[in-house]
Amino acid sequence: MVRRLARVIGVGIETADMLVHEILSRNLRERKAVARGACPRAGQGPDPGAGLTGSPDESGARRREKGLARAGNARVRRGMIQLAWRFLMFQKNSALAQWYRLQTTDHRGTTRKTMIVALARKLLVALWQLVTTGEVPEGVVLRPAV
Repeated sequence: MVRRLARVIGVGIETADMLVHEILSRNLRERKAVARGACPRAGQGPDPGAGLTGSPDESGARRREKGLARAGNARVRRGMIQLAWRFLMFQKNSALAQWYRLQTTDHRGTTRKTMIVALARKLLVALWQLVTTGEVPEGVVLRPAV
C-alpha cells in the first residue's frame, strides 16, 4: 500500500506511510467512511477516521457550519491538508486540481481555505480508491514502477 501511494508524484514515503498506518489499512466499508469523523468497526465501537467533515451547529431555525469537526485523527487531518496544497503544485493537470481552480476563481482567501479542506477530503477518497482497487484518479501522474 505504501509503495502504491508513494508512486503518486507529490506524495512522499513518510506521508504514504502515515496514511496507510493511520487510516487506509483499516477495513472501511465505503468511501464516505474514509473522510468521516468516526467509522464504526464490527463490534469494536467507534474508530476515528480522517475527520475532514464539517461541524454543523443547529439551534432552532439557525443552521451554520462551525468549521472542521474535532472528531477523527488530527494527524491525518493536518497531513491531508498539507498534502492537498502539495498536490496542487505537483499534479496541476489532474481533475482534482482543475476542480479546485474552478471553485476558487474569485481568489478570496476564505474561499481558498474552505475549498482546500474539500480538496483534501476528495483526495483522501481518491487515494483510498487507488490503494484498495488500483483505480488511478483522473489525470494523476505516477512515478514509474521500480
